[in-house]
Amino acid sequence: MSRRQMLRQSWERITLYLPVMIMGLLALGTWWLVRNAPAPLAPPTEKARSNQPDYSMKAFSVKSFDAKGRLQSEVQGDLARHFPDTDTLEIDHARMRSVALDGRLTLATANRALSNADGSEVQLFGNAIVTREPLPARPGVAAQPRMEFRSEFLHAYTQTERVRSDKPVVLTRGNDRFTADGMDYDHLDQVLQLRGRVKGVLVPGSAK
Repeated sequence: MSRRQMLRQSWERITLYLPVMIMGLLALGTWWLVRNAPAPLAPPTEKARSNQPDYSMKAFSVKSFDAKGRLQSEVQGDLARHFPDTDTLEIDHARMRSVALDGRLTLATANRALSNADGSEVQLFGNAIVTREPLPARPGVAAQPRMEFRSEFLHAYTQTERVRSDKPVVLTRGNDRFTADGMDYDHLDQVLQLRGRVKGVLVPGSAK
């Protein structure tokens, strides 16, 4: 098999899991956080919206559970601020985690996260890292290696299932490693576009 074919097959394997781990984590965590944040008191008369935060939370942790009490996601941060003029939530030193039905853990960290009111758009700024931990093989289910996605900026559109970045990205799957100057992934159309200088290093047997 040629190197070009190996590279293409590796990218095809990667695209099966990249949007799921990113958008599932961000959508669950930030939507739950916005929904459960304290609502500000309504003023007696309507005033012009301010670009200053109307409430904040320090050293917070918000968890969401399913109907059976199983942990689905958790969002932590040093400080969260709500801006009424844009109805956005900004989180300093954001730390998120999500647990899939199969028990696989997905983690995300960034220096700063910004989410709109319904969590349909989430942006990660500064040292953004999304990691999906490895999954051991089980009867009828193949093992999945550890995956890690790094960039200085990540923009996820959770409703349209798109993830994009105009900054250099590094994607690691097992011992395989890929880099590009930017990316745009459309999960609905199953299209991954890598921009700029694209490089890949494949290690035989690392994805098994």
